[in-house]
Amino acid sequence: MAGLAGVSVRTLHHYDEIGLVRPSARTPAGYRAYAPSDVERLREVLGYRRLGFALREIAALVDDPATDAVAHLRRLRGLLEEQRDRTAAMVAAIDRELEARAMGIRTTPEEQLEVFGAQLYDSIGSAYPATRRTEPRIAARIWQALGDARTVLNVGAGTGSYEPPDRDVTAVEPSAVMRAQRPAGAAPCVAASAESLPFADASFDAAMAVSTVHHWPDPVAGLREMRRVARRVVVFTYDASSPGWLQRFWLTRDYLPEFAGLLAGWPSLTDLTRAIDGRAEPVLIPWDCADGFFEAHWRRPEAYLDDRVRRAVSVWTRVGPDAEQRAVDALRDDLASGRWAERNRDLLAHDAAELGLRLLVA
Repeated sequence: MAGLAGVSVRTLHHYDEIGLVRPSARTPAGYRAYAPSDVERLREVLGYRRLGFALREIAALVDDPATDAVAHLRRLRGLLEEQRDRTAAMVAAIDRELEARAMGIRTTPEEQLEVFGAQLYDSIGSAYPATRRTEPRIAARIWQALGDARTVLNVGAGTGSYEPPDRDVTAVEPSAVMRAQRPAGAAPCVAASAESLPFADASFDAAMAVSTVHHWPDPVAGLREMRRVARRVVVFTYDASSPGWLQRFWLTRDYLPEFAGLLAGWPSLTDLTRAIDGRAEPVLIPWDCADGFFEAHWRRPEAYLDDRVRRAVSVWTRVGPDAEQRAVDALRDDLASGRWAERNRDLLAHDAAELGLRLLVA
């Protein structure tokens, strides 16, 4: 077992002694014998351990009766993706500094320390004010779905876009960079994650989440937490499970197929709606959408050539600099040659597009 797991025998003995992984049986010679369920638990322990969790934290996670093996795998996968995203952001920051130094440009102290950004939003958050703001037509849908709720919890609140001005809002945001950019007078903001909301059951009339679920390590767990703390749940998210979903947007279809890999293992729309016992409604994107999220510029392709637009969208950081540069170069060439216009001329006749955005309501 030690050989298979890549740990020492002493480590397994220690896990047994503290009750973290106790083998189900002993052989007549006194050796520990591990049943399949023991192996499964050891895998979970080692997964969390290699992500930096303390043994006491791991014990609480693996002993949680509400979390089965599949939920642990999804959580571990999400945490590993977050770690990968941080690594990609660090690589991108290093590449930018190497390029600057090659040109004889000295980077600022802030730019030099960007390489140690704590999480994805800490890398992209500084670009948010320029291109990410409330789109009033989408906000109207969200606020209508909140119904008569007076107290609202905004989970993954970011800089505060889409928070209703006429309600008593409490925000939750794990990124210090995003919290720091919340405007003066914004709702009070708690540093916490969606999967572990520090509130009692039914503390709020409603809980909302806007363009954030895809960043959560465990989306289903986060949605269940929202359902636990509020009687109504409203979530603005993305459907990556319907047939042909990658083909519906020309940017992912023709220039950035790597987008599909970012959502590998992402829960289906059915799983997401089931987590809150709700329903899903399509949200069309207006051609002049004010919020510069990934799909917002579907009728304004030149916008994707603007580095400021891309820096405020996590997709570009997550696919990596090589894929980003290839996609931008190909799009620039197609716009100059007229190929983009020829392939997408029908878009100009539409004022809004259905590109997979969904409003989940429970």
